[in-house]
Amino acid sequence: MEVLLVLVLVLVSVERSESVRCFATFDLTSGQCGEEIGEVDEDDCCQNPQYGYQETDGVCHFCGPQVWSPWSSWSSCSVLCGEGVRQRSRACYGIGQLECDRMTDKLQAEPCDGTCCDDKGWGLWLAWSPCSVTCGGSGVRKRMRVCSSSPECRSACSGPSEETETCAAHATCPVHGGWSDWTSWSQCSASCIDDQRSDVIVPSRQRHRSCSNPTPSDDTVPPGNGCPGDSVVVQDCSDLPNCPVDGSWGAWSPPGKCSSSCGDGLQLSIRTCDQPAPKYGGRFCEGPSTQSSVCRSTCPVDGFWSGWSSWSECSTSCIQQDRASLRSRRRSCSNPAPSSSPPGKGCHGDNSQTENCNHLPPCPVDGGWGSWSPFSSCPVTCGVGLQVSVRRCDSPTPKHGGRPCPGEARRTSICKTNVHCPVDGVWSEWTAWSACEYPFGKRVIRCKELGGSQTRERYCLHQAHNGSICSGDNLIEIQVCYDVSNCYVKGTWEGWESWNYCNPPCGGNSRRVRKRKCKPDYSNYNPTIGRRKEKATFFGNPTADCGDPPNGEKFQVQRCINMPACP
Repeated sequence: MEVLLVLVLVLVSVERSESVRCFATFDLTSGQCGEEIGEVDEDDCCQNPQYGYQETDGVCHFCGPQVWSPWSSWSSCSVLCGEGVRQRSRACYGIGQLECDRMTDKLQAEPCDGTCCDDKGWGLWLAWSPCSVTCGGSGVRKRMRVCSSSPECRSACSGPSEETETCAAHATCPVHGGWSDWTSWSQCSASCIDDQRSDVIVPSRQRHRSCSNPTPSDDTVPPGNGCPGDSVVVQDCSDLPNCPVDGSWGAWSPPGKCSSSCGDGLQLSIRTCDQPAPKYGGRFCEGPSTQSSVCRSTCPVDGFWSGWSSWSECSTSCIQQDRASLRSRRRSCSNPAPSSSPPGKGCHGDNSQTENCNHLPPCPVDGGWGSWSPFSSCPVTCGVGLQVSVRRCDSPTPKHGGRPCPGEARRTSICKTNVHCPVDGVWSEWTAWSACEYPFGKRVIRCKELGGSQTRERYCLHQAHNGSICSGDNLIEIQVCYDVSNCYVKGTWEGWESWNYCNPPCGGNSRRVRKRKCKPDYSNYNPTIGRRKEKATFFGNPTADCGDPPNGEKFQVQRCINMPACP
């Protein structure tokens, strides 16, 4: 029992088909497979007779029943001038293709005359192109020639249409200038902005670069190009605070009564520090503002803002999708600071400002894949098919120069139905006509003016798995006939039959033949047979006597010259 089990396992492993590349289409004209499905067992692939498959040898095979490809176009004549041959071929694909290996079934040849006896072939070589380099050593140059032949005579132009050779350029190549890196920014030309002048001058800063990386050559012909652009960049220091403005006294007022609300009161003559008033942290006017006795109580000092600091650097170098890029600046309540005893009023407003860096470019956004879609349903009801799943590069979509999504947007999966596709029937060729026999009994009718009948058959091949049967009802054809096999009849010569193809269709000692037509005289036979007056045919080859042929020729033989070797 164990031996039997081992034998069964061995047979199963032997019968299992090899894994092949399966394709959904097969082109009978080119013999090429298309629309690849993937790797499956050969048996699974060929459940569909329209499919093709490819083994490790790279040759594509057809899954359907044996079928011939169309005949190819006739080749060019095997010689350019004089007698030669031309060939055409076809291939046999599908199951049972080893049955169509006869050379004459797949290759045909016939004589032809080469028409390129006076062909011009190649024209003269054109002038050499300039050398690919003008300085610094060796380069290449090339020249071309044109085939002046007509399309059918192109093979007269053998050899290359282009040739190249090395060429030398001894001149020294110019060295073009390149900029060095920028220096750091210089200090601003002033520490603040003076807005008291009629022409406000904003301080500036500079940075430099030099045309020295490399320095352009001046001893070559032509000399090297200088560096494009400026060597100096000037930038306004617009973020500086305004310059402090020191106060200056105005004129004294007339004396007044003491009205101080704190400390000792005074009868005062007052002058005001407003010519100009101090601004931006500038010094107040020196000296007293009154000319009378001073009240002895201390008055509170209210605070005043200093100038704004410069803007900070932006928090990022580009604007991100989900976060703003910001910069800030600050000021302090110290110009002057509010007194603590008695308490002065603090400064009104914020001590800092923040703004968006809207002048920056958007940050690149790299693409991200969305989720895979579910696989599509199996597109076939028999054999194997290909299910598809897709995904989109939209999570997020690449923007502002960001990288596209890496990888594939489509993936596939092979689905198996384990159901063989229907195989439609195909008619075989008709068999040869049977012998012409008397339909009633075994009466001999050869060489007699007595009608008979004969049959031929055909078969519906390959129909399987509920495929369609062959269209048409006739499995058998019957016709009425006269049996003239080897019968002596008179005849008349009537021209030549068509030449047959060269035999063999490749290699040496090939020839073709044609015969003169000797038309038998069947005038003694009734053209119809039977009560239904069916048209009579003549079965067999009679011994027709047409007398001596014109010029004594019954056959003509022509050699097929310059036949290509067999593949």
